[in-house]
Amino acid sequence: MVAVYNFNAGPSALPKEVLERAQQELTNFSNTGMSVMELSHRSKEYEAVHQEAIDHLKELLNIPDNYQILLLQGGASLQFAMIPLQFLLEGKIGNYILTGSWSEKAIKEAKLIGETFIGGSAKENQFRSIPDIQSLQYNENDAYVHLTSNNTIFGTQWHEFPTITHAPLIADMSSDILSRSLNVDQFGIIYAGAQKNLGPSGVTVAIVREDLLEADVSHVPTMLQYKTHSNANSLYNTPPSFSIYVLNQVLRWVKEQGGVEILEKRNEAKAKLIYDAIDESNGFYRGHAEEEARSNMNITFNLPSEEHNKAFLAEAKELGFVGLNGHRSVGGCRASTYNAVPVEACEKLRDFMKSFQEKS
Repeated sequence: MVAVYNFNAGPSALPKEVLERAQQELTNFSNTGMSVMELSHRSKEYEAVHQEAIDHLKELLNIPDNYQILLLQGGASLQFAMIPLQFLLEGKIGNYILTGSWSEKAIKEAKLIGETFIGGSAKENQFRSIPDIQSLQYNENDAYVHLTSNNTIFGTQWHEFPTITHAPLIADMSSDILSRSLNVDQFGIIYAGAQKNLGPSGVTVAIVREDLLEADVSHVPTMLQYKTHSNANSLYNTPPSFSIYVLNQVLRWVKEQGGVEILEKRNEAKAKLIYDAIDESNGFYRGHAEEEARSNMNITFNLPSEEHNKAFLAEAKELGFVGLNGHRSVGGCRASTYNAVPVEACEKLRDFMKSFQEKS
């Protein structure tokens, strides 16, 4: 098989060991004679997988006891509506920090439900940066303050989060959860679609502080209430069982690697390989993000011209690099270096970047 270096932004690379383990168990999970996809979600075999995934998340992210871990469906995009439906009540304001397309989509949903406010924005400089924490604006009647921790399209990332006490801080961490150490109790809610660092698409993790589950949500449809899923241990209806099974295998893999702290150092080293190739190119490669806001998950850059971009991407494809096309909003190239992307792939990309520049 031809070697492939998967830099897709999502769905993205999964650890090879996880895929091989899933392959081995695909038709006979835990000696049941069935695939995990065929098991009843009420069976003890599936419930063991389900609970183990929750327990692994709690351990790996050091989640305090006063938080509930929910395994939901609908992706992060459904969270854009679930959050304001439950908390954006009359007289309250949804405060959104805009750092890219996904935070813009989140506020778009909130505007359908209640009053919103932009407490900070990087839109004026094409989302090349993260707003300075000291510049953020708040309202005394904020229902919550919402941010997106990492911006896949523009290649920026929060490296420090604001500390607020007047309202819950809510974060969409779809593209960098589990990639670095995290102080969970700084947040009221953390949510993340799985398809970047946690597993396959189909399952969404929500980490919800328990006091937020006490809100009156009688006006919210049952399936859109966090309380519904918390009360049922995320088994109110049939869960995406195979996605949760693979999520659990990914979490096992993270433990085998040594935990989040080890992955954080590895991710920093992987990103540095590519950023160094950009910085040492004398302007041949131009990064989109400002240096202090650079993401360790999504590295965005352009070459001197659109012709160079096309030639670079065409040759990269021939050499087995997958998913390097930049988003249409930014153009150029994007290398997504999530947890499962090996160091070797980043080394190969760096070497190709240097050789392409030399012959251009």
